[in-house]
Amino acid sequence: MTLGILSDTHDNIPKIEKAVKIFNKNKVGFVLHAGDFVAPFTIPKLKALSCDWQGVFGNNDGEKEGLAGISQGKIQEGPLRITLDNKKITLTHDIKRIDPETEAADLVVFGHTHQPEITKQGEKLIINPGECGGWLTGESTIALVDLNSLSGKIIKI
Repeated sequence: MTLGILSDTHDNIPKIEKAVKIFNKNKVGFVLHAGDFVAPFTIPKLKALSCDWQGVFGNNDGEKEGLAGISQGKIQEGPLRITLDNKKITLTHDIKRIDPETEAADLVVFGHTHQPEITKQGEKLIINPGECGGWLTGESTIALVDLNSLSGKIIKI
């Protein structure tokens, strides 16, 4: 299964729409959002995904009740621990909320820094897709992860 990963969308509707198109074109099986959606009006754009998705709150998600409601519970407090395709995944906004070295996961996904990053710690893949919104760095990025090979790539949008 291929995962689509994004973070720090910060209300940038055109970039969210572009990310969704890329995920659908690549036939991802699931999408993870590592937080900082910001406003509930961004969530309906994720309904265009051809797959299911989940996310965690970030430090700029002030309207948590509205986000949780409109997403029908798909956004929750992190860290979120789920299993997809027999791989254990931990999703958090700020990597400082967990210890990636001791985290019992095959894949650790985080955001917050707005810097794309892919690292391996032994067999564990740790990935930050960077910022989809592009407001801070001027560069909008997302990521694709192949769960079978536990490999990822950053995509500029």
